[in-house]
Amino acid sequence: MIKKRAFLLPLILAAACAAGPTGDKMGPSFSVRDLDGNALASPALKGKVVIVNFWATWCPPCRAEIPDFVEFYEKNKSRGLEIIGLSLDSLTGGPATADGLRPFIRKNKMSYPIVVASESIVRDFDPGDAIPVTFILDKQGRIRHKQVGAVSLDTLYEWFDRLAVEK
Repeated sequence: MIKKRAFLLPLILAAACAAGPTGDKMGPSFSVRDLDGNALASPALKGKVVIVNFWATWCPPCRAEIPDFVEFYEKNKSRGLEIIGLSLDSLTGGPATADGLRPFIRKNKMSYPIVVASESIVRDFDPGDAIPVTFILDKQGRIRHKQVGAVSLDTLYEWFDRLAVEK
């Protein structure tokens, strides 16, 4: 369980971009609602490449990667991509509600779905103690890549292009 911003900040700064394939481990089954009340459930996302990003408004590397996520989402959402931003702010001392997050989301033009992360989804995905953390799931819902630290636009394209052509 992630509790305090003070605990995470040294880990964020210390985390080198640890990345790697995770094989064929199935991603957790989940059902959440984004800030607009739209349902996002793992069974309904089958057939899409899904990027799940754990982030917080107070996290400098998280903020740095947002423009790349926005650009990538806008260019690829019609090609079978879904991005879900799971805000850890409510669990780490940041804005605890959707209304608290909205000004940040508007300012950063975040067009992909944003969800206030619950303890259960954090437990199920198990991102670890540092953020940002990004999971890339294939069309079958398998976790194919996990990255601790900011993810680059090149990495997003590399994985999406590879997974988009798979059945």
